[in-house]
This record gives sequence, C-alpha cells and structure tokens, in this order.
Amino acid sequence: MPRDAMISIRMPEETREQLEATAEARGETRSALTQRYIDEGLRMDRHPGIVFRPGPAGRRPGLAGGPDVWEVVRVVRNVETRGDGAIAEAASWLGLSATQVRIAMEYYADYPAEIDAWLAKVDAQAAEAEELFRRRQEVLR
Repeated sequence: MPRDAMISIRMPEETREQLEATAEARGETRSALTQRYIDEGLRMDRHPGIVFRPGPAGRRPGLAGGPDVWEVVRVVRNVETRGDGAIAEAASWLGLSATQVRIAMEYYADYPAEIDAWLAKVDAQAAEAEELFRRRQEVLR
C-alpha cells in the first residue's frame, strides 16, 4: 500500500488563516482540506469545465453550470446510439453541448470507479425510496 508523502509549503498568512477557518467551519483538519483542494484543483486543471460541489452525500464532480458527471454518464449509457452519436443524443436530452458531454465522459474515463460508485449510491437511494413508497401505499389501502 502506498504511503502518503509529506510536503511542506509556504503560503501567505492570510491564506493560512482562511484555510484554518474553513477547515474548522467544515469540521475537517487543515491537512485533509489542503489535500482535497490540491486533488480537486489538479483534476479541474486536467479536465477544464469540471467543478466540485458539496452536497448531503458528499462532494461530487460536475460540469460547470451543468449536471453532475454521474448524471451525464447515466444518460450516455441509456441512449440508443453509440460513439459520437451517443454524445450528440445525450447532449440533446440534457440540453447541453456535445463539448460538455465529452468533458464529462473524459472525466469518467479517468475516474470510472469514482463515478460508478456515485451511480451505485444513487441507484441504492432510488431503490430505498421506491420501497418506502410501496410500503406507504400498502398502508393506505
């Protein structure tokens, strides 16, 4: 198992204070927040158009001004066409440009396990909600 490497960085005092205040407000360590910012920043540099957003289920990658990456992947998988046709069809369904769909799919190509985990989580939540709905309907009969 790879070990985490230790690095030392210098930053302006104001930046350090903002980092510490943000970490404290979010209940994270300064080290964990710094690591997340670096990781997400590197991913956004590699995939322009991708941003990371917070949510109740955790931070997730999405298109700037658009849906989450997992949502785009789900549509691309479910359209009838394949290849560039799938990109165009998904873009039409989502109201996005083909470029935006490609950005999401390129991110998915680099991080498939992460996006597949989001899809599995969403599917599990949907199944739970459907089961709860069925139970409630049964009670109302």
